[in-house]
Amino acid sequence: MDSFNVAVEPLRAFLVQIGAYLPRLGVALAIAVAGWLLAKALRFATVKALRALNFHVLSERAGMDEFLQQGGSRRDTADVFGLIVFWLVLLGALIVAFNGLGLSQVTDVLTRVLLFLPKLLVGLLVVVFGLYFARFVGQSVQAWCQGAEIGDAELIGRVVRYAIVTFVVLIAIDHIDIGSGLVQQTFLILLGGVVLGLALAFGIGGKDRAAAMLERWFPRAQPPERR
Repeated sequence: MDSFNVAVEPLRAFLVQIGAYLPRLGVALAIAVAGWLLAKALRFATVKALRALNFHVLSERAGMDEFLQQGGSRRDTADVFGLIVFWLVLLGALIVAFNGLGLSQVTDVLTRVLLFLPKLLVGLLVVVFGLYFARFVGQSVQAWCQGAEIGDAELIGRVVRYAIVTFVVLIAIDHIDIGSGLVQQTFLILLGGVVLGLALAFGIGGKDRAAAMLERWFPRAQPPERR
């Protein structure tokens, strides 16, 4: 009899642990399902609110939707923001559920992802508004150059636009904090090399062209005729 009790005791202890763990598992599953439903509702509300505020028009004019479509996505920027909100809420629910189960390592990983998503959301906002501002400034500079009868107005407008876009992207990367230092240093090195190469090529091989462009942009004042 004693040998039978010794053999059955581990099984009994295991069943007791399962019985104590099942209620916690049920609560965790209930929290996860409730979080999933709430996440879907908030995602739907976020997309509807952004479309009501004509955010999709802003992102389309900024060129963000076109960029997503070229990447093979059928979603627009408003859908992307709704998806980020969905994962924010769902990850919050999963953190609460796993914390109730005592899985601290999983909770730590999900917490890091949860803290990253708001940075990603703000970074996307910066990119969208920055691209719209870059296009507006580029078109304004091009129109002003055309009104001032400055040659290559379209080229100048594009240069201004791409310069602002580059600056905005660097700000977004710095805010998201994913290898921002490496990206900035690499960009500065590439920019310095490109500028130096263009300056040498233009200065050595295009002296006449540079003089003609400067003369066309900033014509010299004719000296008064002597009487």
